[in-house]
Amino acid sequence: MNKYEELKDIKEYSTWDIIKKIDKGWSQDNKYYIKDNFRKEFLLKVSDISNLESKKKEYESICKISKTNIKMSIPISFGVCANNTMVYSLFTWINGDDAETVLSNFSIKNQYELGVESGKILKSIHTIPAPKSQQKWSDRFNHKIDRNIRNYNNCSIVIPHADKIIKYINDNRYLLEDREQQTIQHGDFHVGNLIITEDNKIGVIDFNRYDFGDPWEEFNRIVFSLDVSIPFVIGQINGYFNNDVPDKFFKLMAVYIASNALSSVPWAIPYGKAEVENMLKNINNMLQYYDYFNIYKPTWYKSEYK
Repeated sequence: MNKYEELKDIKEYSTWDIIKKIDKGWSQDNKYYIKDNFRKEFLLKVSDISNLESKKKEYESICKISKTNIKMSIPISFGVCANNTMVYSLFTWINGDDAETVLSNFSIKNQYELGVESGKILKSIHTIPAPKSQQKWSDRFNHKIDRNIRNYNNCSIVIPHADKIIKYINDNRYLLEDREQQTIQHGDFHVGNLIITEDNKIGVIDFNRYDFGDPWEEFNRIVFSLDVSIPFVIGQINGYFNNDVPDKFFKLMAVYIASNALSSVPWAIPYGKAEVENMLKNINNMLQYYDYFNIYKPTWYKSEYK
């Protein structure tokens, strides 16, 4: 226990039998697996005290999401530790396997059904409205598009057919004007942040990129799920819309995916060549399934999965 003396200020610390550091994911938080002397399991997240206000807002948002009764790590306590130099959040532990790893072991039918469940879960998350003070979505996302295009133009990597990507984005900016109903967002909803529990249900993890905005923007992350299971992705869309997917959704999803793709390369550069090549691979796949943006409904969306 002395190995983690900085955690001893936490009220529950005295009951903990096992503390294991978790070295996984992109989060800047220090994460720990905890088991107490009652054999209960927990997730602990710790970060620098400079993040106190942002972490407090994050914790409060996760509390709201937990009330939707989806399978997730439930918030237990929040506070400061390490002589007021660090801030922590304590959650219940959600047992299961990474969807990214095990999804392909399921039948095509079950992959689709798990996707449907994930879509319904995402819809539940989106029942929580954004604050009324939230900036108008079209203003905010147009600013994001401008920034993504500028950052791409200023980076050293060339994306093949970037002109076609940028043209589709610019030609369809008008679609943002009608997206006034903003909600809370998970912020990184894809198979890498989903768990398949022991009873073959979907659990959601890693809400640290939560945000507020157009709920449909969440689908910009499905590019990371497509490599694992196309039936899952189709199920997610159909489950979200209860099998009645509006045509406008596909047009707007293409805008969000294209904008995200454009920003992914400048983002990846600091992480090295392998990460840049991975993003370029994703972009090439995107161009293929959108036929270089001659179409807006991706070729992988097949009706036989409905």
